[in-house]
Amino acid sequence: MTLDHRLLGLLVCPICKGPLEALRDDPRPMELLCPADRLAFPVRDGIPVMLESEARTVPDSSPPTPAPLAG
Repeated sequence: MTLDHRLLGLLVCPICKGPLEALRDDPRPMELLCPADRLAFPVRDGIPVMLESEARTVPDSSPPTPAPLAG
């Protein structure tokens, strides 16, 4: 199940309220990245999990790779 691209335009980071970018890493499912906070929120079964406790920290040294959303 994929995330609807229209939903991405409505979602913001729950911490800073900034915009999110879609990330896809082959071994991992899609995530939503907040570039300002360097947090990646998981998308499980097409549903974004927008909880700080569920987010992973993205190191500054690894450049994010935005991926287009299928819709």
